[in-house]
Amino acid sequence: MTAYFPAARLRRAAFIGVLCAGLAVTGTGCGDDPDEGTNGIGKLSADKIEEKAKAAATEADSVHLSGTLVSGGKSFTLDMRLKSDGGSGEVKSQDDTFQLLRVGEQLYLKASAAFWGQSDSAGKLGDKYVKVPEGDPSYKQFRGFTDMDVLLDGLLGLEGKLAKGSYTKVGHTRAVQVTADEGKGGKLSVSLEGTPYPLLMERAGGAGRVELAEWGKAFPLDPPAQDQTVDYGSQLPTTKSGDPAPSPSKGSGQGADPKTP
Repeated sequence: MTAYFPAARLRRAAFIGVLCAGLAVTGTGCGDDPDEGTNGIGKLSADKIEEKAKAAATEADSVHLSGTLVSGGKSFTLDMRLKSDGGSGEVKSQDDTFQLLRVGEQLYLKASAAFWGQSDSAGKLGDKYVKVPEGDPSYKQFRGFTDMDVLLDGLLGLEGKLAKGSYTKVGHTRAVQVTADEGKGGKLSVSLEGTPYPLLMERAGGAGRVELAEWGKAFPLDPPAQDQTVDYGSQLPTTKSGDPAPSPSKGSGQGADPKTP
């Protein structure tokens, strides 16, 4: 007996085949396993995913942070490469742009002459790396931008009840989202490929969005050349009114003539 398939049934079968092929691209539907080829953390609870992401970040040697942070009512744009013994990169605020470089405990700050405001030394400091003395009130605040542990501790905190969100992509990397308090307490995207590193942190209350990339990638970290460095001794010269970083104090004097190391 010859089988007979109505035209409508054939069209329906063809449609389903095309639909499943399309869904297979996104890794969902029609029997496909969305966790196939992943590191498997998508199968874990939200709390476990966050725990593994934090552990991976803690064990990493380096990271590249880029994005925005809101602190003290001010917005800052970061582009920092960090590792355990220092970091380098750029920080922008509405008022200023400055570069930071830390090698061990020695911290250097480079900013435009305008950053130094009315200081008699402003013209000498534009586009030079200025040593930030450890005893200067601003050292701790500036250093925080170059401290991998400090920044990660501040970034990776979710506030509220955690829930596992959807699968997504950060750049070209597949990720699973963890949300806190239905997103109001922040949202973290964790890599589904290889080590479960945090890839994107969206902070609670619109307090910033930062991508975390190049985990474990080596980068050079050397002091600036001597002819590009200015040393004011124990205190930075007075800067213009308005802090360039979250709560950094201004130096209380112009200091002595600059000296190169």
